Amino acid sequence: MLGLPQSTEFNRRIPKQKFYENLIISPTLKRVFVEQIRVIWWRSKIAPSTTNFAAGETVTEIEVFEVCLSAPQLDEAVLRQIDKEIPYHILFLLEYEEQYQAWTAYKEAAGSGTNAFKVGTYYHTDWMEEAALPLKLDGLNTDKVYENFVRQIAGETLSGGGETLKESVERDKRRQELQKQIAALQVKVRREKQLNKQVQLNAELKRLKKELEEL
Repeated sequence: MLGLPQSTEFNRRIPKQKFYENLIISPTLKRVFVEQIRVIWWRSKIAPSTTNFAAGETVTEIEVFEVCLSAPQLDEAVLRQIDKEIPYHILFLLEYEEQYQAWTAYKEAAGSGTNAFKVGTYYHTDWMEEAALPLKLDGLNTDKVYENFVRQIAGETLSGGGETLKESVERDKRRQELQKQIAALQVKVRREKQLNKQVQLNAELKRLKKELEEL
């Protein structure tokens, strides 16, 4: 898939039960696995052992999972559950009726001395044909290959020259937080009847909008 080297091909079917049997998950999440997913394929493994890329400092290998869906939507909690169970970085390809979305999360080591990861924000493309997915295997090592996958999928959301991937993700997270705060404040301003409180709220609104513009 994705024009990846043949040496990376794995093509092993993973029983979806593996991600919810013998694990403590909610009945709702288990139902999502059962009802929304038809089959999961482990399509490729991108690693120094399967490519000519050097090993990265934080990304040892990247797994490519194809998740075939029963309908054109999937609860993000499912991907998060899979990411938590597998101690490697994952590129998800959601498939429905031969259309694809690429998904991946910003994922970093938890720093606890184990294989645990913190799974952060997910980014994804629109639905499109596989050949149209904006994914290119690029970089000198697996760290850069992973970073480029995340940036390719996120597009302009993570654009920013000279930033590390973590800095770009944190900036995007702050932008989303500001957008929510601004929307909530705008509602408060419209509802507020007292002039002095309107002035205070508008001052805070102006400050948040300025910070958003500067991001």
